[in-house]
Amino acid sequence: MKITKKTQDESESFTNKHPGAVNSPMVGTAYSASEPGKEPFIKINSSVTKGDTLLIIEAMKVMNTITAHKSGKVAFIGFEDGQPIEFDQLLIVIE
Repeated sequence: MKITKKTQDESESFTNKHPGAVNSPMVGTAYSASEPGKEPFIKINSSVTKGDTLLIIEAMKVMNTITAHKSGKVAFIGFEDGQPIEFDQLLIVIE
C-alpha cells in the first residue's frame, strides 16, 4: 500500500515499509484522542518520544494503545478519528 502526502512545494510517498512507519497491528477503529472532544495525541510535525501514545485502536470492545517505537517528528498521519482500519495499514510515519 502506497500513500502520498503533499506539501506546498514537494510531495513525499510513504509506504508501510518505511523505517519510521507505524502500521496497524490489528483490524479495528482508530481514535486520535483519549475521548471525543479532547486534544489529539499527535499532529503533523509533533515531536514524539519512544513510548508516547500515538493513537488508540478499538478492537472487539477493547481499547489498545499504540505507542511510538522511536523518537522523532510525525511526518504523516494516515487515518482520521473514528475511521475503520485494516491489519498492516500505514497509520503514522515518524522521522
